[in-house]
Order: sequence, then C-alpha cells, then structure tokens
Amino acid sequence: MSELINNREVHASEQTHRQNILKEIIKELHAGKSVEEVKARFEEAVGDVTVAEISAMEHSLMTEEGIPASEVQRLCSVHTAIFKGSIEEIHRPSKPEEQPGHPVHTFKLENREIEKLVNFRLELHKDKFRKSDNEAIIFKLLEDLGLLLDIDKHFSRKENLLFPYLEKYGIYGPTQVMWGVDDGIRGMIKEAKAQLSGYTGNRDEVVSALELIIKEVNEMVFKEENILLPMALDKLTEDEWVRIARESSSIGFCLAAPEKEWVPERNPEPGNAEVPETADTGAPQGFIRFDTGILSVQQLELIMNHLPVDLTFIDENDVVRYFSHGKERIFARTKAVIGRTVQNCHPPQSVHVVEKLLEDFKSGRKDAEDFWIQIKDKFIYIRYFAIRDKAGRYLGTLEFTQNIAPIRALEGQKRILSE
Repeated sequence: MSELINNREVHASEQTHRQNILKEIIKELHAGKSVEEVKARFEEAVGDVTVAEISAMEHSLMTEEGIPASEVQRLCSVHTAIFKGSIEEIHRPSKPEEQPGHPVHTFKLENREIEKLVNFRLELHKDKFRKSDNEAIIFKLLEDLGLLLDIDKHFSRKENLLFPYLEKYGIYGPTQVMWGVDDGIRGMIKEAKAQLSGYTGNRDEVVSALELIIKEVNEMVFKEENILLPMALDKLTEDEWVRIARESSSIGFCLAAPEKEWVPERNPEPGNAEVPETADTGAPQGFIRFDTGILSVQQLELIMNHLPVDLTFIDENDVVRYFSHGKERIFARTKAVIGRTVQNCHPPQSVHVVEKLLEDFKSGRKDAEDFWIQIKDKFIYIRYFAIRDKAGRYLGTLEFTQNIAPIRALEGQKRILSE
C-alpha cells in the first residue's frame, strides 16, 4: 500500500512540475518570446500534453496568475501553435459522439462544411480576387462571407448550450477565452463583408482580412476538436448531451443539420426528471395569488409567453432564474442558462458593461437603463429594470427586449377592426 501511495505522490509531483513548466512557457510568450523560441523547450520538457492540462493551465493563468481573460485570449493562437501535434489522442471504449444527432457529431459535421467553405471556396475566390478585383469575384466573395456568417449558430450553440455545462464542472477559463475568439471571428467576417460591399480598391487590405479569417476559422476548428470537445466528452454525462441535443434546434445549425434525433442506447439516469420531460411534466399544479388577482401557473406562463416581448430575470445573486419563451425570441436563450450567473452568459469583452449596470442597480444609483440597436430589419429596444420590494431592497434585474420596428413605422391612426 505504501508503495502505491508513494507512486501517487510521485505522479502528483510530476503533474505539478508539468503545470509549472506550461505556465512558465506561456508567461515567456507573454513577455515577448517567439513561438519558435519556446516550442523546443516545450517539446523537450513536457512532451505530450492532455486536454485536461491545457484546461487547468488556462484556468490557473486567469485565477492564480491574474492574467485577464482577454490576455489569455490573445495568447490562445500561440497556445495552439505549440500544442498542435502534441495533444494526445483520447481513445474511448464506446463512441456515442460518432452517432448522427449527438451534439459532438453535429459540431464536427458542421466543421467539415465550414472547412470546405473557407479552404476551398473562400481560398479560391480570394486568390482570384488578388489577381483581378472585378465585380464578379467581389460578388462571389460576398456570397462566401454571407454563408460563413452562419457560423454564428455554431458558436452560439457552444456558448449557450455547451459552456454552461462545462461551467457546472468548474471549467471557466477555456470557455471565456474561446467565447472571446468566437466574437473576434464574427467581427472579422462582418468587417470583411463591409469592406467588399463598399470596395474602394484596397485590394491588399481585403486579401489580408480574408487570409486572417481563413486562418482563425481553421484554428478554431482545431481547438474545438482537439481541446474543447474531448474535454466536454470527459466531463458531461450522457443525459447532459441528450439535453444539449434536444435544445440545439432552438438556436439552429450552420451549413449542415443532424440527420436524425440522437437517442442513446441506454435509458436515461433514474430519477432525472428533465430527460423524459413531456409537454405536461414541466407544468406544476396550483395557483398563485397576486395583490390584484389569482392565476394558475399554466395561465401565468402562457401570458408571459404571449407577450410580444422577451423577458429574462436574474436574481439578486446575478443568477438567471427565468426567461419567457415566445414564438419569435430575438436573442437565443436555452434552458442551460437557468442557474448560470449572468456574467458567464456574455462574452468577456462585454462583461464589464453588465457589471457596471448591476452595480448601479444594486447601489440604487439607477432603476432603469435602455439601449436600442438596429439588426437587419429589426429595431431592438432593450430595457433593464431593477426589481425592488416594497422596502426598496434589490431583488434582481428584469431584461425586457422588443422589436419596435413595426411600432416606429406606424402613421396616422386606426379606429376600426382589421378584416
């Protein structure tokens, strides 16, 4: 027994040593060393690295070393350059993730289509554009980028469905970093599209932008399939994958959709009420008495879902407790966000805005805040209200989102019923 204990201690010591080396290498990169300068040391000293070690390292850099998520994000591409080819292959005795409809299978299916789009179509059209920037090839590039914008659905499923489950297992660092990179790619695609739409002859600039998009998208595919998805497969239970699969269609798919619904071969975990859920099981019985009337829970929920607005409520601890589920939600919400802190529901770049808003509400400096943005044909009015009890105690924040484009378009008056 003592031999086994000693072995464990030696193993733990080796693990700590490897972690320390990984952190030192990343800090050297942060200090300005090149990838080539540190890569040889990495390979010699560390050798193969597991996805769990990468996850622990990024988490440690943020929580123990105090390096902000945005900085880890900047280094993320360098991490990938080093880790590429060194990540050990995860062999699994059974592979439900290879079955059509499993979320991992769907993510990879989409990745194959994304790769075809960027490495064949976009690459080909970019090279043609470099030789001749005529209108026909500009149109082709705009078409490619329009298709590539569909990657938003792929990213949104990661951020709103997969990341919440990883956070339940204490994995925050890699998700925040990846979310930031996702946003960067979204922004690059939109920027390149804008450059081509108003093309002014800046050919080299456009080519550079397209090359960066191709590089970043390929890097992200690599990170997903060699870091994120293996890590998620190690952590999530089969029932959690079932829930992700069931909610995926509410966000949508990118360039390819699952062939069929994924049904695991085994039965769901006993006692897990969420998996066998039907239309009726989520509707508790009883009534709620308000100051001005009484409603059944079913009536109340139907009322909330029939309002022509999206509602989301977070409690006094910043935890998402409820969202309405109308027919045409403006911003994606999945059940996975329930119980998640609102800070983890936003990309790292905008968390400081959320924090400031909540600070103002909690301190009593503000009771409401409004934003309005144009998205295609929608004019989105976003309102936040501090919810307080009769004594003025802060109990949470209500988000109220509405497409007011039809209201803004109203003119004159209407005094008779529509036919």
